[in-house]
Amino acid sequence: MAEELGSTSANPSCKIMTFRPSMEEFKDFNKYLVYMEKQGAHRAGLAKVIPPKGWKPRRTYDDIDDLVIPAPIQQMVTGQSGLFTQYNIQKKSLTVKEFRRLANSDKYCTPQYLNYEDLERKYWKNLTFVSPIYGADVNGSLYDEGVDEWRISHLHTILDVIEEDCGISIEGVNTPYLYFGMWKTTFAWHTEDMDLYSINYLHFGEPKSWYGIPPEHGKRLERLAAGFFPNSAQSCEAFLRHKMTLISPSILKKYGIPFDKVCFNIRK
Repeated sequence: MAEELGSTSANPSCKIMTFRPSMEEFKDFNKYLVYMEKQGAHRAGLAKVIPPKGWKPRRTYDDIDDLVIPAPIQQMVTGQSGLFTQYNIQKKSLTVKEFRRLANSDKYCTPQYLNYEDLERKYWKNLTFVSPIYGADVNGSLYDEGVDEWRISHLHTILDVIEEDCGISIEGVNTPYLYFGMWKTTFAWHTEDMDLYSINYLHFGEPKSWYGIPPEHGKRLERLAAGFFPNSAQSCEAFLRHKMTLISPSILKKYGIPFDKVCFNIRK
């Protein structure tokens, strides 16, 4: 009997899976990735991994106030009825301390909400009001020296070889980026660069929510988006990679595009 890696019989519903590796399992990134694929995790398009208790990539975050966010962006959104286009306007640099003060201010802070569903409704309802500031694409890593497990800057994959042996550095692909978000800061619908896997670690702050469409249904989303945004599709057939197009879950449901969602929370 043959066993196929990432067999299509695993996770047939393409749901986002959550994994809780032990410390021993957590030590070998590549081995655990193979295990996740065998469970069919890749069929959802993303998966959630909760690090083992006691593991911390950094001892304290009290010393990063002076870290500079060189090119924060203001995210302007236009549109209606679940279909939106996002434009990013570069702003002057901010320190993390300044950004935190801004994110917690009355103007930009998260509104009061009853539960996740209530907050999600508020997000889509208020998308075009009060454009948030996103501290995106900041070169660097917050991992302490000596932390080797799941170290985003060095995952022991072929991307390390490209950098170390070939001397090729592709920012945000084989070098890490930091992101400082606030209420409503958003990454629009997209496929990762070069269709590679991407890895994110939530260091601190409020929960971060994701929508995911199973890769096997990705072309359906692209066709739907092309129909709703014909000018964008005409100028570039891969326009979703520009990360400007927002389509609400209500539209996806209406047109039968399967999707799932997951919340990443440092408290759980």
